[in-house]
Amino acid sequence: MINRVEITLYPEEAANPELVNKKVLQKLKITPDELKSVIPVKRSIDARSRRPVVKLICDVYINELPQPKKELYNYLPVRGDKRAVIIGFGPAGMFAALHLIELGIKPIIFERGKDVQARRRDLRGIQQFHTVNPDSNYCFGEGGAGTYSDGKLYTRSNKRGDVKKILDILIKHGAKENIAVD
Repeated sequence: MINRVEITLYPEEAANPELVNKKVLQKLKITPDELKSVIPVKRSIDARSRRPVVKLICDVYINELPQPKKELYNYLPVRGDKRAVIIGFGPAGMFAALHLIELGIKPIIFERGKDVQARRRDLRGIQQFHTVNPDSNYCFGEGGAGTYSDGKLYTRSNKRGDVKKILDILIKHGAKENIAVD
């Protein structure tokens, strides 16, 4: 059986898996033998009071082990004459291209800016010499405006699509696994 529980811990406790398990056992009133796995689903910090706490939502496996994750995204080479044009290679353009590939349609991407390495030189020009290349700057180029952000994708809405799927795709392509939880 799988239960989803929310527990509240101090930061030093949240970093210790044994203390997390102990808190889960107390919350669910189960024995250590029944507890097979605790998988964090979401972690957030509540710093509104004098001493910050970590709110941790976990999937708890009782008397059963979690199933191995299935390989969800196996992109095959696109064949055929179906093509679509995408303007811009920011996050929306990248995910549009991936979706087209999933549908068997070959994406053709136009990006007016430069690749990430070449953009770095243009950004240095902005910072040191106050010269702006209108086609290669913080907003235009491979990765779009988010390339030089802190890397977080942020939304409070569950109505805007499957955020978990987006995070899984990012992890598959090299992002750290903790982005799915933190």
